[in-house]
Amino acid sequence: MERSTKQGNSLLHNKTYMRVYSAFATASFGDWFDALAIQVLVGYRWQAGPLMLALIPVALALPSILLGSIAGVAADRMNKLKLMRTCDLLTALLTLLVLFAPSMVWLLPLLALRSALSTLNMPAQQSLTRSLVREDQLLQASSLNGLVNQGSKIAGPLLGGLALAFLTPQWCILLNALLRGCSYLLLLSVKNIHTEEEDSKQPEAPDNKISLRTMWREGWSFMLRSRLLLNTMLFGLAGSLVIQVVDFQFTSLFRVFAPDRESLLGWMVAATGAGAVLIILILNKLKLAAGYGWKLGSGYVLIGGSIAALGLLQPGASLIWVLLIGFVLGIGNGVFMITFNYCLQKETPPHMTGRIFGIQNTVLSTVLIVAPLLGGVLVQYAGPARIFVNIGLLQLLLGLMGVTFRRQLWPVARSTAEAAQPAVESS
Repeated sequence: MERSTKQGNSLLHNKTYMRVYSAFATASFGDWFDALAIQVLVGYRWQAGPLMLALIPVALALPSILLGSIAGVAADRMNKLKLMRTCDLLTALLTLLVLFAPSMVWLLPLLALRSALSTLNMPAQQSLTRSLVREDQLLQASSLNGLVNQGSKIAGPLLGGLALAFLTPQWCILLNALLRGCSYLLLLSVKNIHTEEEDSKQPEAPDNKISLRTMWREGWSFMLRSRLLLNTMLFGLAGSLVIQVVDFQFTSLFRVFAPDRESLLGWMVAATGAGAVLIILILNKLKLAAGYGWKLGSGYVLIGGSIAALGLLQPGASLIWVLLIGFVLGIGNGVFMITFNYCLQKETPPHMTGRIFGIQNTVLSTVLIVAPLLGGVLVQYAGPARIFVNIGLLQLLLGLMGVTFRRQLWPVARSTAEAAQPAVESS
């Protein structure tokens, strides 16, 4: 029977989804406000070097590597709504502790604990979204999620930069804690989701008969058998390995050509968000059809070209150039992000969505152990500008390879989820 939450052509009429979405939007906005504050606190106020900056993504990645696949299984097995509520509440409490961190020695463990909660929350949110929307609304849901991520990139850094001009980074961190609390309260207002409160009580539900270990193994087996999903994951891994070398070194770069303008990094991030929001709106209007290779590859080309351009900026560079490069970077990021997430949603059966996104979290987080540390060493000894140019060109080359070999990497075929469904059910 079709659920009442899935009626209507627009997700705006899906009240349950919109409440969950609003909670996600509130939390995401706070995260970007918080992220900018931490970068300014560590990079400008504590004057941390490139190697210390590189330890931040390592602390954020370790929980995802250790818990990513398990979190995906938990999202498919447990009550997703209760899991998200618990994560929001504990994240708010940990953020309050981050507020009082006196040094990197205290900050890094707190960020790692907070990241562990995000590792549990992400697949639960994706899996719940998959349960609440129809197949033909997946692109719309992916676009709305993307608009939240990128829209918060605009508002968060802009307001964060304004706050940092008059206040301390701690105020931005406090705001994140408050917004997480609001997200928790919004999720408390969601009642009686059919897919959780009723289906999980049915004795014949297949997942109730399967052990956690078996579910974990099935998730990996399904992804490895799917050529399209596997290639998408490997392409995302390759790009992430390159980009993460410099992802947490933007502060090092901006200290070189804008040493007296702390807010310039926030303006660049805001321009990135604006570019991403624009392209997401365009993609949502055009409808994302087949042809993953074109979009994934071109996204990398734009990202790589923008990173190389940032490395070419000279001290005292005009704000216009920073905004323009950031805008193009955002377009590339938006194209890749929406296509990547839509592909995983579209080509995965609903009952496996949590596991696939958990695996994605684990796979992409593994690069955060090696790449940022490598980036810290390279920037320390060669300077940020040179490394940004070289890494940008490498990312651009990877994007061109994706476009060139798109037919081999992403063959046009019927949905992977449909093709593999009998095999999954019979396993």
